[in-house]
Amino acid sequence: MITVQGSSQEKRGGKPGASAPDTSLDATAANHLPAPVVVMGVSGCGKSSVGEAIAKAFATDFIEGDALHPPENIAKMSAGTPLTDEDRWPWLDAVGKALHEGSDAGHAVVVSCSALKKVYRDHLRQAAGGRLAFVYLTGTRAVLESRMGHRTGHFMPTTLLDSQLATLEPPTGEDLVVTVDIDRPLEAVVIAAIDGLGNLPTE
Repeated sequence: MITVQGSSQEKRGGKPGASAPDTSLDATAANHLPAPVVVMGVSGCGKSSVGEAIAKAFATDFIEGDALHPPENIAKMSAGTPLTDEDRWPWLDAVGKALHEGSDAGHAVVVSCSALKKVYRDHLRQAAGGRLAFVYLTGTRAVLESRMGHRTGHFMPTTLLDSQLATLEPPTGEDLVVTVDIDRPLEAVVIAAIDGLGNLPTE
């Protein structure tokens, strides 16, 4: 597992938290993802924003995992009711199918999915049918709660954050995992994630 504490710009002598130029992302786009990628973490960590940016940098497809939830799951979460394992399995099957279909089409896709438990991640690894990388976005409860409170148009209420944190099993020691601290500007998070993916073994 690779843990990224600072962005590329910070490593190169830039000020922590400063926005890096867009060319940092453009330069990475010439590379290929080492495997399909799941951007994981609890609600509010920025999975969609980071996942979209990674996919753009590597010129591949981004799939919004929340859009794969069945209507029943969305209704429960919108009402502030935590999902059970029974609720999550059909959704994880859909996420796994999306990963597998992307591989069958000949390119590694990027998918957002909370993937809170190891058993969920192992299920996705099996469904993907090959190598699968994870970008784990982690932050303090205060940072996560603040981000959830400022976003609009999402069905997940802030009240479910504690439930997700209680369910979370961090992917410590698992293969092909890049861990990124989110307490910094979005572009710095994205660059750190891309740097970490670039340092993963290719085989």
